[in-house]
Amino acid sequence: MTTEDVPGLLLSDAGWDVQRLDLDAYLSRISYAGDRAPTLADLALLHRAHIANVPFENLDVVLGRGIDADLAGVQEKIVTRGRGGYCYEMNVLFGAALEVLGFAVERRLARVGDQHIKVAPRSHLVLIVTVDDVPFLADVGFGSGLLGPAVLVDGAEFQQGAWSYRLHVAQDRSWWLQTLRDGQWAAAYTVPAEATYPIDVTVANHFTSTYPSSPFVRSGIVMRKDASVVRGLRGRQLSVLRADGTESSVEVADDEFAGALAALGIVLDEDEVRALLARPEMLTVE
Repeated sequence: MTTEDVPGLLLSDAGWDVQRLDLDAYLSRISYAGDRAPTLADLALLHRAHIANVPFENLDVVLGRGIDADLAGVQEKIVTRGRGGYCYEMNVLFGAALEVLGFAVERRLARVGDQHIKVAPRSHLVLIVTVDDVPFLADVGFGSGLLGPAVLVDGAEFQQGAWSYRLHVAQDRSWWLQTLRDGQWAAAYTVPAEATYPIDVTVANHFTSTYPSSPFVRSGIVMRKDASVVRGLRGRQLSVLRADGTESSVEVADDEFAGALAALGIVLDEDEVRALLARPEMLTVE
C-alpha cells in the first residue's frame, strides 16, 4: 500500500471552506439580528441563538439518507430546508459562521463520557474559539450540553441557566467538561489538544451514522435544551429532563408523532413520517 491508497486531504485542501457559507441566510435561520463583531458578547448571543432555533436530531440516519457533514450539505439541510442536525453538522456550520465573522476557531473531536470508566472513540465535534487571546469552549451540537461558550479555566465551575458545569485540564492538556446531575459531577466529554481536520470529521461521521451499535443508528433522537429543561424524543418516548435531575416521559402514539416532532422544531412531510413509523426497530428505545 502506498500513501496514494489512503483516503485523505492534501494540506493545501485541508481547510474548512468557510467562504461557501451564506452568512446572511445562516443568521436569518437562527433569528440573529445583533452585532457581527468577533467579541465575547456576540459569541454568547450567537451560541444561544443557534441552540434556541436549530434542534438536535439524527432523523436522516433513521430515514436511510445518511448524514453529509460537508459544509455545502449541512448548509442546504439546516439553513435552506430548515432542519436540525447532530454535532458534525451543527458545529461545522457554526464554526464556519464564526470564522466568517472574524473569530479564531479550532475544531476538536472529543470523547463522550467518563474515560476513566470506558474509553470512547473521538466522536463528538466541538469548537475552541479564541477571543482577545482567551480560549472558550463552544458547542451547539451536544443535545444536552452547553447553552453558551465556556472559558477554558482549570477548575472553573459555572452555571448557564439552571444547569451547572465544571472544567478540568488533564496532564495531556485535554479538557474535561462535567455536568452536575443529582448532586454528582458526571463527565460529559473530554476534548483533546490535537488538531482536527475535515477528513477526521468525515471518518467520525461515517462511523457514528453507520456503525450498528451507534446510538444514532439504533433509534431516532430529537432534543431541545433551554435554560431550565431538556425536551427530547427518543424513539417514541417524549421526555422532559429538568436541571434538578427529575424526568418525566410518555410514549407517543402514531397519530401524535408528527405533532411531537413539530413541537420540537422538526416538520416532516407525510411520507417521511410514515417512513419513520414503518421502522419500529429504529423507533424503540432499549
